[in-house]
Amino acid sequence: MWAASRPDVNAPADAIVELDPDLCEPSEIADRIPDPTDPMFDAFLEQIREEGQHTPILVRPHPTKSDRYEIAYGRRRTRAARILGKPVKAVVRELSDGDLLVAQGSENLAREDLSYIERAHFALNMERAGVARQTILKAMGVHRPDLVNYLAVASAIPSPILAVIGPAPKIGRPRWLTLAERIKAAAPDHIEAALASPALHGRASSERFAVILAHLAPQTVRRARPMVETLKDGKGMRFARVERSASGVRVTTEEMTVPGFGEYLAERLPEMLAAFRASKK
Repeated sequence: MWAASRPDVNAPADAIVELDPDLCEPSEIADRIPDPTDPMFDAFLEQIREEGQHTPILVRPHPTKSDRYEIAYGRRRTRAARILGKPVKAVVRELSDGDLLVAQGSENLAREDLSYIERAHFALNMERAGVARQTILKAMGVHRPDLVNYLAVASAIPSPILAVIGPAPKIGRPRWLTLAERIKAAAPDHIEAALASPALHGRASSERFAVILAHLAPQTVRRARPMVETLKDGKGMRFARVERSASGVRVTTEEMTVPGFGEYLAERLPEMLAAFRASKK
């Protein structure tokens, strides 16, 4: 059985120990978005099964729970060890809350498989937890304008939508901004229909993003074609063309057939209007 208690205080600094993965809890500030369809984890799990764990995780003694640990980084390795029923190799350090976040950010944000929206929500989760901006900047390894952009995008994507989409590793900031604009303009029932779309089933995370983005595209309003009527005189000659549409009625006279009729009609429009109004009374 692997270690289940606090490491020996006399152990060398950064000594690698084996811990029960069930005693290792994730940091309260999440940097990853769960994706049950992630094919990369299955391959990662098989690698751990065949080759073992190459790199230890980093934990600290849990600040409020005795004999438990809080993970700075290494959640996937811990999850794999739990599934395989093996101990997880770990380095245990005494870390302050700020040190934990900086270590968590430095390790995880350097990984290529952490998507844009995961980085953005890591920043937002720290912001909502009351972490000082300077600590967030250090943990994220970015400048203030970049942090502002991360926070703006993450704040604009509601949690229910993010939970359906997942980390979307192939989607960058411009397309997330487009989605945010469409969410803002969409009616609630339209958003609910997008989240319930059958087209989402069996799709990878980035494909689910594309489905929802397309579903929330602005609806094109098709204008009804105007009704057109040709007026003819007693001899069958066209003298006017009438177009009726939602915006009104347009009359076009045939100058070649009845020269001057258009001017005659235009001059009498005021008196025709007066007669029309009198008839309504």
